[in-house]
Amino acid sequence: MAKLEPRAAEDCRYDILSLGEVMLRLDPGEGRIRTAREFKAWEGGGEYNVARGLRRCFGQRAGVVTAFAKNEVGLLMEDFILQGGVDTSLIKWVDYDGIGRTVRNGMNFTERGFGIRGAVGCSDRGHTAASQLKVGDIDWDHVFGTLGVRWFHTGGIFAALSETTGPVVIEAAKTAKKYGTIVSYDLNYRPSLWKGFGGLEKCREINREIARYVDVMIGNEEDFTACLGFEIEGADENLTDLEVGAFQRMIQKAVAEFPNFKATATTMRGVKSATVNDWGAMCWVDGEFYTSTHRPDLEIMDRVGGGDSFASGFIYGMMILQDPGKAIEYGAAHGALAMTTPGDTTMASLAEVEKIVAGAGARVDR
Repeated sequence: MAKLEPRAAEDCRYDILSLGEVMLRLDPGEGRIRTAREFKAWEGGGEYNVARGLRRCFGQRAGVVTAFAKNEVGLLMEDFILQGGVDTSLIKWVDYDGIGRTVRNGMNFTERGFGIRGAVGCSDRGHTAASQLKVGDIDWDHVFGTLGVRWFHTGGIFAALSETTGPVVIEAAKTAKKYGTIVSYDLNYRPSLWKGFGGLEKCREINREIARYVDVMIGNEEDFTACLGFEIEGADENLTDLEVGAFQRMIQKAVAEFPNFKATATTMRGVKSATVNDWGAMCWVDGEFYTSTHRPDLEIMDRVGGGDSFASGFIYGMMILQDPGKAIEYGAAHGALAMTTPGDTTMASLAEVEKIVAGAGARVDR
């Protein structure tokens, strides 16, 4: 089994590059979307959040490939991304027609939930610039060959945006592999996105093709079942309990069918309420399984982006620390910390992650 060997940092402009849609997140805070009179604005996107986490928490050079309609909202999104320290030079800008008939920027209204009231997401993302990206729009040979990228991350949300975005992921991943860039992919199954063009059958067709070019596959039990067709026994219908041995057996089937996988990783979340979750993570690397510290009854402020923050911590552990045991701990700790603050993206520091990994509690820090 070949081990992960990132390209030399000095040969690459980017340590981490993500491909995906970035939306304007509008957050009613402690209230509800349906009764809100004001919203707080953030940026967020499943693939982008990973690059931003690696930049802001873990100090890695990050970039994003996406597309925006060139209007005031698009420029606001760019400003958010710049504040996160992520390079914007690979953004594709599309002329705006004045009303959004042909192209627009996506919005995501998100309420956090509390107790028995679960979190709610209401996306408004039809005809967005990112969803209209197609094969040939990005010069991937320039990106991976000339600029250089150590680690490329994308995922199933972007692949599901339209009939053209899945092929863009395949095009990018193939080119990344040609230049020795590590490719990670978060399956992130969203049935609402796939139902517009082919449903579950198309989802599996696209994701199984993408999987052929992936080094590090990330996803929970539902993702592996829906996107790749691997069933798991031992999870109840609410996903509050997962029998680790059953998941391990499923992963063994997955890596047998896709021998190009060098690592897989998953979060293990048991949802007791919107504000109390059991939380942990597990990975398979080079034939061995590693499990993070289990955190029962973890108190949650905002769960959205927790899995993305897990992924950024795990990637840091694999790329920089090159230690699977530490990688799963850094990922789980970073994901846990990210869910204690509002918004999709991390507000944690590396020192805080290391403190949690070391077993520190929540005593006041003075």
